[in-house]
Order: sequence, then C-alpha cells, then structure tokens
Amino acid sequence: MRTALALLAASFFATAAAAEPPRPNVLWLIIEDAGPDFGCYGNPDVHTPHLDRFAAEACAFRRAFATAPVCSPARSAMMTGRYASSFGAQNHRSHRFDGYRRPDGIRLITERLAEAGYFTANVRTFPPPVGFTGTGKTDWNFFDDGRAFASDRWAELRGHAPFFAQVNFHKTHRPYGRARSNPADASRVVLPPYLADDPVIREDWAAYLDELSEVDAQIGAVLRLIDEDGLRDSTAVFIFADQGREDFRGKYFAYEQGLAVPLLVRWPDQLRPGSVSDRLVSLLDVHAGTLALAGLAEAGLDGAPFFGPSARDRQHVFGARDRIDDTADRVRTVRDTRFKYIRNFEAWRPYLQPMAYAEVTNPSYRRMRELFAQGKLNPAQAKFMTAHRPEEELYDLEFDPWELVNLAANPAHQAKLADMRTTLDRWIRDTGDCGGTSEDPTQLGREMEVLAKSLQQVKQSLANPKAPKRVSPPSGGQPPQKTEK
Repeated sequence: MRTALALLAASFFATAAAAEPPRPNVLWLIIEDAGPDFGCYGNPDVHTPHLDRFAAEACAFRRAFATAPVCSPARSAMMTGRYASSFGAQNHRSHRFDGYRRPDGIRLITERLAEAGYFTANVRTFPPPVGFTGTGKTDWNFFDDGRAFASDRWAELRGHAPFFAQVNFHKTHRPYGRARSNPADASRVVLPPYLADDPVIREDWAAYLDELSEVDAQIGAVLRLIDEDGLRDSTAVFIFADQGREDFRGKYFAYEQGLAVPLLVRWPDQLRPGSVSDRLVSLLDVHAGTLALAGLAEAGLDGAPFFGPSARDRQHVFGARDRIDDTADRVRTVRDTRFKYIRNFEAWRPYLQPMAYAEVTNPSYRRMRELFAQGKLNPAQAKFMTAHRPEEELYDLEFDPWELVNLAANPAHQAKLADMRTTLDRWIRDTGDCGGTSEDPTQLGREMEVLAKSLQQVKQSLANPKAPKRVSPPSGGQPPQKTEK
C-alpha cells in the first residue's frame, strides 16, 4: 500500500512539474547615459528604427527612473536591488582601494539567479557579424572579485537555459562624436528651455542624438541575433539606461533629466505588445521584476515587480546624489505621479559646481558659463548659474516638466510640501541613508589621483580624434574593462 501511494505521489509531482512552464531567459540591454529620447518616446529628431520597432513589440514605460544620476551608485543599486545610500555605496567611484564588501544580506542579482539554476553572463564577445564588443561594464562601489558572472560570451547562452545576461552599450557616454552618415540636423533639433539656443549647444545636442542612433544600430544587431538563435519566444528582454542623459543639467544632477530613463520590456506573456504605461518604476523594480520572472521572491529588496501577477503599484520614486568625482554634494529627491521634491542638504553650493571630468568633456557646460558671463541667458537658463541653491525645491511636473518654477515658498502648495517632506524623511530613516557619513580622506585622495590620470587620458583622446573613444581609468582593484568613466 505504501509503495503504491509513494508511486502515486511521485507521479503526481512529476506531472505537476512537467506542467509548469519553463522559466524564461532574461536579457538586460543597458545603455549608458540616455534619457527617454527615442523616436518611440515622441522625439522626432532622432533616428532609432530598431528601438521603435522593438517598442511596437513591447511595453514602453514612460515614468522610469534610476536611483542616482551617475553610473556607479545607480548600477550598485540596480544589481543589488537596494538603494546604494543604504549600504555606503552612494559616492561615485568610491571603495576602489579599501576592499569594501557588501554587508550581509545584500546580494547581487546574479548570485540569487545562479543559486536558482540560471547561467549568468555580462556579454562582451559576439559573433563577428554583430560588429561590436560589449563593454562588460559593472562599475560597482564595492569589491568585485570578477566572479559575478559565469561568462562574457554570447555563444554560451544557447546551451545554458535558463540564462540571465547583460549587454552594456557605451556609445552615449561622453565624449560624443558625430555620425558619418545621416547625422542629426543641428539647426533643427528641439532644445529644452533651460539650454541657450546657441550653435555650440545645438551641435552638442545633435551629437548626443547621433550616438543614440549608433546605439540603436547595435541593439538592432543583438535583437536580430536573438531571433537567429531561436531565443525570441523564451527570452524576456529589458532595454533601459543606467541613468539619464548628460546635458547641462542631466547626468550628475537630481532633476528629471538626470534620473529619467527609457524602459522597454518585451515579454508578451505578461505585457501587451505596443502598449505604454505611466506607472512609476524604479530600476530597483527591474531587479525585483527579473527575480519574479525566475520564480524568486523579492523579500529584503527595495523594489517590487512592476508587471505580471505579483506587480505592485509604486506611489513614489526616490533619488540620491552624493559626491561625484571631485565635486561634493548631498541631494535627496522624492517624486510621485505629479510632484517632485528636492532637498539640498548643502544648499550653500552652487547648482553648477566645477566638475573636472564634465568641464573637459561637456562643451555645453563651458558655453553656458560663457553666455551667462556675457548676460545672454534668459531667466530659465540663468537659474542654474546662481551661486547657491534653495534648501528645498518643489515642482509641479504636470505644468512644469522642466522644473523651472520652484513652488516650495508658494502658499498654495504648503500642504503638498509638508507631505513630500514627511515622505522623504521616512525614506531616509527607513533605508538607513548613509549620505551624512564622511569618507576616509586617505581613500578619497587615492581616488582623486585616479581621476587625475583618467582626465589626462581623456584630454589626450580628445586631442587625437582618431583615437578610440573609450577611455578607462585605472581600475583600483576592479577589472579594467569594467570601470569606464
């Protein structure tokens, strides 16, 4: 009798297991320094046919945000599912020499997925017809022993299902270059109102759009490879940026342009092709959503799935900006579907502090300073040139999407201001925000030495236009190809 029951039970569980659908592969296509500026997001000035075609097969999320406006804290959060400020990884390019390790319980998504049977890869090497090499970028603000991924080769994915893979695209990282064919027309591009209508700035903006077109072509090659390898139906594809675009007040700054990212997800089992969503999404939710696709719980994370049966609506997204290279600061933000609140902890600092890397690579910085000195900026443009900032900023994004009119002192918005203050205070407390902790001066000094060497390399590269665009600073204990500026 017992034998018969055991056989019956075994048969039942085997049948149930066979009925379960196979877990999908997951592919992250990560673009550096890009805003939601594709054609499918309504930009008529850019040529992104592959991304636009993909959007027709995917869901386009129109309110997606990084947790920081610069790569290393944003990527540290994205890969751990925790705010970088919650475990001391908030300062850009920090902990490169002190062997700092993640606290217990803070784990990479690749560790969780590998334990669940996923093969992991940060793809650099493709078949020759693809025509480019992935950067393999990690750039985390904690010790990287080089074992976070099992492979860097696309060819290994087909034989290792299910897999979790990333491909990192560098083209939209400064310094920019102009396209050799079909370049964006600098005379016709539409500039945001905080930028002066100036030939240098127009040319810089057009160069960014050209680099987006280059990334579009590279992503198109990867998408073709997915189809050619028979992976389309079994692979959930996420396309997003690590943080916002680098314009005059984008990357490095906690405004929408620094935090807003494109996010396209193709998984027709749970997302209607060609759909759009205005729900709030943090890149922490991409982490949690990936785990949900793999059948793993998101317990202990700061994000939650944003589609599928376990999706949860997010009421707020939070952002943090701390030291970036040689420029100290501490800014925290909270945003709901309409309002954005910014707290400048070091309000005595100007908006546009000197920042060595940006001064070298961003011509719009230099030109805006020149135009301000000549008295040629209008009030919206000159706002960002003031010598200090308010302690608090509040913007109604429905009527002021460029964050130009600060409502923090407006009597009609005091209730909203108080509500957002309370929400941010609670987040700072609940996440254990480390932003007020001083850095070790010895380690900081070593990081500044690395920055100086990196800047020298960049200057040499800019002086020699035929040199490769990608310049990697010394790694400080991390694999060199993973520490691009």
